[in-house]
Amino acid sequence: MLIPPDRVWSKGGGTANTPDETLFAAIVYVLVSGCAWRALPPCFGVSKSTVHRRFLIWSRAGVWGRLPELVLERLDDAGLLDVSRVVLDSAPMRAKKGGELTGPSPVDRGKPGSRMHVLSDAGGLPLVVGVTAGNTHDSKALKPVVEVYRMRQEAQGDRYRKPGYLHADTAYDVPHLRKWLRGKRIGVRVARKGIESSERLGRHRRVIERTMSWLTGYRRLNHRYERDPRNYLAILGLAATLCCYKRLARITT
Repeated sequence: MLIPPDRVWSKGGGTANTPDETLFAAIVYVLVSGCAWRALPPCFGVSKSTVHRRFLIWSRAGVWGRLPELVLERLDDAGLLDVSRVVLDSAPMRAKKGGELTGPSPVDRGKPGSRMHVLSDAGGLPLVVGVTAGNTHDSKALKPVVEVYRMRQEAQGDRYRKPGYLHADTAYDVPHLRKWLRGKRIGVRVARKGIESSERLGRHRRVIERTMSWLTGYRRLNHRYERDPRNYLAILGLAATLCCYKRLARITT
């Protein structure tokens, strides 16, 4: 059980707690619809502040970090993960309220923004997500994202499977990153600037474009409203989890 138990008052009294299922459904509604927490419709029968507060409590309890791991484990058990090739890419989003890990976006006239980074398997299922400032070069995220994957998988012992190849576009064409990946015994399939045709390596990278489309279909991700990057990362991780869960649900129904 990932969700921590509700607080129990020693003297009794108070109002009945809202079921966790209702609160989780309300959080998913915010993610899908893109509405503000204060604009949550009354059909959930719970106050807006309660939903947002519970989202933060679960975030501090590590729920949003552990949830995608459990879904990925079930996908792996079902033989639906293919890490013979992994694909890395990023996408910009405007930061509406500023906060940490924001910066002048070079693709949005210098307005404050951030970038989401996604590492997917060969089929486009998101394995790791991350957030950086909008003016951070894509290549800076390669090592942290790959290390998160390695640390997560190594913690599972026999379940760990090293990626065979890493595919990325020319933004990641940096000599020291190629050397670092080879040192980890990961094949490098990063397009070389002005040398390799995008048609040749692009056939494996197209899956990440579909993954980005899946994620931006959750309207809350189109802009960053959370000042704290950990809260935005939690929302992004929940969206990635739902993408994976949908794939799992198709074979179990």
